[in-house]
Amino acid sequence: MSATLATLVPPQVTHRPGAFFRLLRAGWERIARYFVRRAAIARLHELDDRALRDIGIERSQIEAAVCGLITPSQARGPTWN
Repeated sequence: MSATLATLVPPQVTHRPGAFFRLLRAGWERIARYFVRRAAIARLHELDDRALRDIGIERSQIEAAVCGLITPSQARGPTWN
């Protein structure tokens, strides 16, 4: 009687329940980051132009600044002496 390894030891199927939870967690974190960004944008829009200037951004740069698309040196613009 000949037997192969596959008949003696059934192959183990690798189930990765952790993969589903990692995907779920990544989605949750993305949603949370979205709401934190929207709250920061709303808070900055509440400030007056002088307060925004003190921070170093203009009103038109709020969303880009919150998303990290501009650096503080870019926000200030050119300096005129």
